[in-house]
Amino acid sequence: MLAWTLGTRDMLHNFTTRDNKLHIGGINAEELVQQYGSPLYVYDGAIIRRQYRVLRNAISYPDTRFFYACKANPNLELLKILRQEGCGLEAVSYNEVLAGLGAGFAPEDIIFTCSFITKDELEAVIKAGAAVNIDSLTQLKWFGEINPGGKVSLRINQGIGAGHHEHTITGGPDSKFGIDITQLDEAKRIAAEHNVRIVGLHQHIGSHILDPEIFMLAIRTLLKTARQFDGLEFLDFGGGFGVAYKETDKPLDLPRLGAMITKEVEEFTKEYGHIQIRFEPGRFLVVECGVLLATVTDIKETPYHTFVGVNTGFNHLIRPMMYGSYHQIVNASCVTSENIKKVWVVGNICESGDIFTRDRELPEAKPGDTIAILGAGAYGRAMSFPYNGRKQPQEVLVESGIARPISER
Repeated sequence: MLAWTLGTRDMLHNFTTRDNKLHIGGINAEELVQQYGSPLYVYDGAIIRRQYRVLRNAISYPDTRFFYACKANPNLELLKILRQEGCGLEAVSYNEVLAGLGAGFAPEDIIFTCSFITKDELEAVIKAGAAVNIDSLTQLKWFGEINPGGKVSLRINQGIGAGHHEHTITGGPDSKFGIDITQLDEAKRIAAEHNVRIVGLHQHIGSHILDPEIFMLAIRTLLKTARQFDGLEFLDFGGGFGVAYKETDKPLDLPRLGAMITKEVEEFTKEYGHIQIRFEPGRFLVVECGVLLATVTDIKETPYHTFVGVNTGFNHLIRPMMYGSYHQIVNASCVTSENIKKVWVVGNICESGDIFTRDRELPEAKPGDTIAILGAGAYGRAMSFPYNGRKQPQEVLVESGIARPISER
């Protein structure tokens, strides 16, 4: 059913078109809107499974584990799919830890990455049994006070950052994340003072990276840093695996990156000894599965532009306004047409920045048509909020040609 091959540059290829209508997981998008209303988030479970398997198979180093960064989309039903596939979970709040436990993850399959949390939250996470990536010297001291003799991992800022927008870069001199590499001796001292074992090193340089060389620079640097520690059990290289949002984007060459990672780690283990490697993919696993369906409410012609207004807005998908992000947009009611028009697709929120795209060429739309915004499975519903008194969209999961609601509107 999925017309997709590794390396495709067009997210529309994740879905099918029948009678010029968009189908998601084999179901007509218009029928989904008729049944569940709009705006509506729809996820194809088969795509999540495919993405996990593609990533898992790209790295042949035998002791490799993946932990889904659930901030991308924390819906419990999606978490269950990834748990079934053998994925672990990466959480950044105690509530995300609870979500993971609720989705059936064992505590030892959940890792928690701190970020300016309170001591109480850290204690709750430790009691829940999740492994902890410590983000600061203060947190390391707290950990020792709460859990003397425990095991911990250090999140390190090695001065390397990358990402598609300055707000998604999580390493480097201007980043708020991680223990600076110049503070490792102090971290060792605090750990020794509380009899805490440092068993892992963690890094995350940024989000949506498409260049394998940037990944490898960070990985080689962490392998070098690891030589300053004895007895490490794992190295966590974070996430950031990018996807091709635009038709013109060059996809991340995963087979090449996977081969490079395997070679570097195997060379490292010859000298250091065996070690597990970990990754925390978020966007890569869920972004392509998700579509935000909306209904065209009005067409406004001015001397300057044609505005196609829809019954959703940046309160439901904030990425275009927040990051200037590109999303492929399809008229699900008329996927292809000879009547192409250059339009602005805009939302129904009372803000001038509520614009999904400017001057995009699309098949001519009319009120009542269903518009599909693709690549919305990550940081879409998870970042939505009820601005202007408008409810968050319902979510629907499609598996094996059957749709079912997985959240309330």
